[in-house]
Amino acid sequence: MQDPAITTAEEESASPALVPREGWVVMHLFYQIDYATWQLLGSDVQRQAKTELAKLVQEIRANENTQLLTFSMVSPKADIGFMLLTPDLHLANAFEKRLSLALGPEILSPSYSYLSMTEKSEYTTSEDQYRAQLIAEEGLAEGSSELEEKVVEFNDRMKKYLQHRLYPNLPEWPIICFYPMNKRRSGEDNWYSLSFDQRKELMGGHAKLGRQWAGKILQLITGSTGIDDAEWGVSLFAHDIIDVKEIVYEMRFDEVSARYGEFGEFYIGLQLSLDELFQRLAL
Repeated sequence: MQDPAITTAEEESASPALVPREGWVVMHLFYQIDYATWQLLGSDVQRQAKTELAKLVQEIRANENTQLLTFSMVSPKADIGFMLLTPDLHLANAFEKRLSLALGPEILSPSYSYLSMTEKSEYTTSEDQYRAQLIAEEGLAEGSSELEEKVVEFNDRMKKYLQHRLYPNLPEWPIICFYPMNKRRSGEDNWYSLSFDQRKELMGGHAKLGRQWAGKILQLITGSTGIDDAEWGVSLFAHDIIDVKEIVYEMRFDEVSARYGEFGEFYIGLQLSLDELFQRLAL
């Protein structure tokens, strides 16, 4: 007889898909392990529990356009972490419930979670804006071959950029830093009282500063206005923890952060295979 807590892939797909018009659902899931309860389980039960989690991870990753990253969390804020990206909100919900129970009903306790979506930036430069900028700042003539070549290159870059924002292929870099953030809306420091042009100019400088870490930091900004407590989730992937420290430090001097940014708790995880993860967590 099947455990009623276990949902099969067929049962999950029975619900009508809830796929947004654009972008994917993103869930950051961090758990504490109840080691006292885990130690009470026999070795055979422990082995079976780890096998079930490994099967579930493989099953989730086999779904189209779905990614699941596994982490050993650094510091006692959490023990184990997952980052799930998938198009369908029903599947995201079902996978999250099953991950919570994968090692047994009393082993994993949620310590933090965050729901967001991949999204485009509203401050992205359009082709017409870039064309006008080239004419005004570089003196290129309308209709010239040099202008058109630069516009074609720009469109290619933007296509890749928007693809990464909406449908990212996340790297196997060892370090992830996640934190939620808001834009301040108090007194003279109300981001939302600024005009669009003011906000766009400020964000342009902010992005330029961030690009100095290209190749060292891969950043994914996901939107969560109306679906979780903050407005954005920030996921930073790195090879060296000092690059995470330095980019966050440097960008806090930028006006967008210094005057208008509010940050939640920071979570650091190490991306590991399941075998490495089980060893690291002493499971």
